[in-house]
Formats: sequence, C-alpha cells, structure tokens
Amino acid sequence: MAGLAYFLVYRPVQGFLTGFGTPAPAQQTQAQQAETQAALTRADVQRFVRVRRSVRTAMGDSFSGVEKVFRDIQLGQSPNALTVLGVLRDATGSVGVARRAQAGALAREGMTLNRYAYVRAEVNRALGVPDIDFQKVASAVRSGQVPDLNTSVRPPDARSAPLVQPFRSELEVTAPLGLLGL
Repeated sequence: MAGLAYFLVYRPVQGFLTGFGTPAPAQQTQAQQAETQAALTRADVQRFVRVRRSVRTAMGDSFSGVEKVFRDIQLGQSPNALTVLGVLRDATGSVGVARRAQAGALAREGMTLNRYAYVRAEVNRALGVPDIDFQKVASAVRSGQVPDLNTSVRPPDARSAPLVQPFRSELEVTAPLGLLGL
C-alpha cells in the first residue's frame, strides 16, 4: 500500500512542485509593497491579459485537465484529492514551460511577479473565480497534511469589475490557469 501511495500521491506532487519552479516571492520594501497592492488599472488588466495569453499557449494540450477541474469547481463540486493529483501529474511538464513563458511575458510587460499575483487575484474576484491554488494543495500533500479543497469566492471590488469587463470572455477561458498559480 505504501508503494502505491508513493507512485499515486508523492511522485506526482513531487514532480509538480519540481516542474512548477515557482520563484519565491521577493522581499519587498514598503514602496514596492505599496506599488504591488495599488488599485487595479486598465493598463494592469491589459498587461495581465497579454501575459495570460503567453501562458495559455505554453500550456498546450495539458490545459484540458485543468479546465475540467475548474468547470467542476464552478458547478460547486469540490475536487477530490485523487483528481487533483491526476491533474498535477498530467500538467507537470507543461507547468514548467508555462512558468518560463510567464517569466518572459512579465519581463516584456514590465510587470513583477508580485504585481501579477495581485492583479490575478483582483481579476479572479471580478470574474467570481473560487480561491483555490493547486500549488498549495500539492505543498500540503507533500508535507503530509490533508489539503483543504473547499473553495470560496470573495466579492469583487466595484472598481475592478468594469476594468475586467472588456476582456471577460477571454479571461473566463484562461481562468483555470489560476488553479496552477499562473
């Protein structure tokens, strides 16, 4: 049984976290932190959309498994751990490629990873996207904890929704990338 758990749980999580290659958030000065958390602007949303396009392209075919889990979440169904681990296993290689594409796109757009994460959170709130991140789930499993797969949707900031609206249909299609922290 332990061998089965190793191959079905630990190896996919380990591969995902290795392939994920998420850079650690940089320590920020107060000025940088204020900039990261500054109010969302139309230019932020436009840069975010361009980065998201690059990431989606880099994900290729492995995006379909993430999309299915996302649709289930949108329908109010919390994914079970085996489903999440299967998606992590299938997306492992693509996430590393997508992470590199994201880094390149962020550099082209002059956007920091911290600002991107803040804009992603605000865009997701405006879209009504549940707050769930597979990287956190994988980290919990890796450390031997049972992951919290309950989802929550925070109400959107009234100022953000109009900024997101022109890109809503495209952002709804790429929203599952947020499950992977992308």
